[in-house]
Amino acid sequence: MNQIFNMVMRIVMRKMLNKGIDAGFNKAASMRGGRKQQQPQGEIDDFGNPVQSGPSQQEVRAARRARRQGGQSAQQTKQAMKMLRRSGKF
Repeated sequence: MNQIFNMVMRIVMRKMLNKGIDAGFNKAASMRGGRKQQQPQGEIDDFGNPVQSGPSQQEVRAARRARRQGGQSAQQTKQAMKMLRRSGKF
């Protein structure tokens, strides 16, 4: 009877410890996201409207699309296919 009780207690304590560790990691990860640098305030024109000093949203989106469609992804795909062919020979 004592062995069964000890076994159950070990299982319960292990689960509680793992939940505590997971909660700690989740809390640490959420704190990391909150430490972003503050963006500088934009200028305001004479009428109180914000003046956009950086690139426009369309320019930023176009640059991201160009990066995604770059030749680097094709090169990575070729390398992956070559690795698969080599590993399939063995």
